[in-house]
Amino acid sequence: MIPTCEDMYGALEARHGRELQKKLSEAKVAVCGLGGLGSNAAVHLARAGVGELMLFDMDKVDITNLHRQQYFTDQLGQPKAAALAETLGRIAPYCKITAHEVKLTEDNMAELLKDCHIVCECFDKADRKAMLVNFVLENFPDKYMIAASGMAGLASANEICTRRITKHFYLCGDGHTDVNEAGTLFASRVAVCAAHQANMVIRIIAGETEP
Repeated sequence: MIPTCEDMYGALEARHGRELQKKLSEAKVAVCGLGGLGSNAAVHLARAGVGELMLFDMDKVDITNLHRQQYFTDQLGQPKAAALAETLGRIAPYCKITAHEVKLTEDNMAELLKDCHIVCECFDKADRKAMLVNFVLENFPDKYMIAASGMAGLASANEICTRRITKHFYLCGDGHTDVNEAGTLFASRVAVCAAHQANMVIRIIAGETEP
């Protein structure tokens, strides 16, 4: 028998406690970039019972994504935002998913991100990362920003950590391994960093703001 949303929510309450699950269910989190970081982080957040996930990506699913991102062969060619929304809907039908096939820019971010409580920066380009982080910190000082830097190559996953940079800004990763220098990305190490991001989001929602 397929469980109802009420059944699944009840299971989350039983696991997390009613008070914490209420906080998770009322949270709105934006995941900006749906590659190895964003697709994995979004899955973790959906499974945790975050109430609303806002997904942002302008790319389509490519065969080169399949080795580390949460997509399937039958989704090749689909917009990442729509494909991931479909997958998350199967994982967590109790979660509201809004898929935005759009490129975030300084001209549209104020409108698109205004309703979220926490922003996950999951881009793969340094200039895009800096643009999003700087915009949110300057224009939405009360929002929490969880960014990532350094998860490429074969170095130990134990080097990946979460650091608190300012009151509302956190950085996950080892802080130095770049794919251009390391030469490759592996699903396992990228997923560790994505899990750090998702875990920090959950801690913030719970009221635990220390890394």
